[in-house]
Amino acid sequence: MQIIRQAGEFMFGKKKTLKKEYDRETLRPVLKCSICNGEQVAGFKNIHTGKFEEITLIRSKKDLEIFMEMYGIDSMEKEY
Repeated sequence: MQIIRQAGEFMFGKKKTLKKEYDRETLRPVLKCSICNGEQVAGFKNIHTGKFEEITLIRSKKDLEIFMEMYGIDSMEKEY
């Protein structure tokens, strides 16, 4: 039996991804990457203030796919 721990999904059985919205006019999706330890965090950066809001830690390619599907994102910039 597989346990799924992602937000918006059932614990057992079929996955259900919740669709979430973000302000596309003021926020842009960014993947912050550490050059020291390789840690990656997905979130949104305010284009006016430059403030980054962390949403989730990315541990695998699947985590990134779930994040992008949840917010309807096609591509993301990497920032170091």
